[in-house]
Amino acid sequence: MKTYSVYVLKSEKTDTSYIGHTSNLEKRFAEHNNGKSLSTRKKRPWRLIYKEEFKTRTEAISREKYFKTVEGRLELKSLGIL
Repeated sequence: MKTYSVYVLKSEKTDTSYIGHTSNLEKRFAEHNNGKSLSTRKKRPWRLIYKEEFKTRTEAISREKYFKTVEGRLELKSLGIL
């Protein structure tokens, strides 16, 4: 059964974070660190600091969008993730 992940990366170079979703976290993480993602290329290397899994892409996208809001970032901060 296919699952979808929402993930948070932390740049070891700039100490900034990146939030995304994917159906293949291992492959996507490698793409971020190999410079295949334009939006994260200049801030490599990245480390995975958090992930959540969902049964549907719709759920994952919804959670990703939430984490990108002020409330979502505050939740991640209160959990000690950001």
